[in-house]
Amino acid sequence: MNYKETLDWMFNKLPLYQMQGASAYRKDITNTVLLAKHLGNPEQHLKCIHVAGTNGKGSTSHLLASVLQEAGYKVGLYTSPHLKDYRERILINGQPISEDYVCEFINKNKSFFEANELSFFEMSVGLAFEYFVKEKTDINIIEVGMGGRLDSTNIITPLISVITNIGLDHTQFLGNTLEAIAFEKAGIIKPNIPVVIGEYTKETMPVFLSKATTTHSEIYFAADLIHETYPSALLGDYQIHNKKTVLQTIKVLQEKQLLTITEEDIEKGFLNVIKNTHLQGRWQKLGSNPKVICDTAHNAHGLSIVLNQLKKEQFEKLHIVLGVVNDKNLEEILPLFPKTGIYYFCKPNIPRGLDAAILSTKAAEYNLSGEIYNSVSIAYQKAKENASSKDLIYIGGSTFVVAEIL
Repeated sequence: MNYKETLDWMFNKLPLYQMQGASAYRKDITNTVLLAKHLGNPEQHLKCIHVAGTNGKGSTSHLLASVLQEAGYKVGLYTSPHLKDYRERILINGQPISEDYVCEFINKNKSFFEANELSFFEMSVGLAFEYFVKEKTDINIIEVGMGGRLDSTNIITPLISVITNIGLDHTQFLGNTLEAIAFEKAGIIKPNIPVVIGEYTKETMPVFLSKATTTHSEIYFAADLIHETYPSALLGDYQIHNKKTVLQTIKVLQEKQLLTITEEDIEKGFLNVIKNTHLQGRWQKLGSNPKVICDTAHNAHGLSIVLNQLKKEQFEKLHIVLGVVNDKNLEEILPLFPKTGIYYFCKPNIPRGLDAAILSTKAAEYNLSGEIYNSVSIAYQKAKENASSKDLIYIGGSTFVVAEIL
């Protein structure tokens, strides 16, 4: 199979959470353990930093990778989901895995995948780990897909575990309280391995402390320990928390002499994060006159910060291109959106996308009004046609909406 055929097979023949939702979620890591054994347990030969959290784990992972690249390390970076091309998920020093390697890996192991009904995510984790071993990376940043305890990435024993924060998202899988979700994320804390917590609440702190006590892990709360940060190419207000999390993680790595990183490496890593790792969709400016901003925030925890930042912008009219997936709690997120905005309702082009008419009807209950469009690109085009040079266009609500306009 060529690259396109390989991807089509991966996407269409096997459960894929980003397309299908609940039916693709695996309740244990049995399959991943089986796959790892089949591949010769590549995870046992990797130095890793494991990153979980409701929001910010992508930015945190990219910032860590950028700093370590500046420090001269060969850095593997595994994240999800991708925005434009599957290969964004598996990078070494910012360069994506080759199409040929993806094809070879799938073709070589296809019968095993089919016999064991492996999911898309399980295959991807196996591919990343094998690739990083083959390419002899020095250190790897591994972002959890969802949750932590039962995530496919949770077969690694990292140098340090990182949990950015806890918010209510994916509640149908992880539980509908902050404590329950914190328990799932805390599942990445390993015996005698230090853990950094980015943000905490009165509900989540006891969960983290309890798990760290059980595993005899040193625990560091970045929000309490880091008071100053460096400027970064990532401009979202929420990045202050991610930067503190990264700084505390690096501090532990330095103190334990696990890696050699200078202050200059940190400073350059923060400033060059987009150049080094090609991260997109985080308070990203796409145009001026009118100013166009897109952001992948998609749950109440993330959107509240982004929409608050939007209020600080100067504009005459606000145009919002909005689409969501069908498992989002609209009662939680819609009240956060400004009633003065002009809305362009659309459906991201994936099976999980929520019909724009349903979104529009629900939005009307919160006095959010606008037109319905047949696609994200048409909605965005119409917003650009309607906006004057002094207006602002915001595109968001889902990672998949942002992906379609980048």
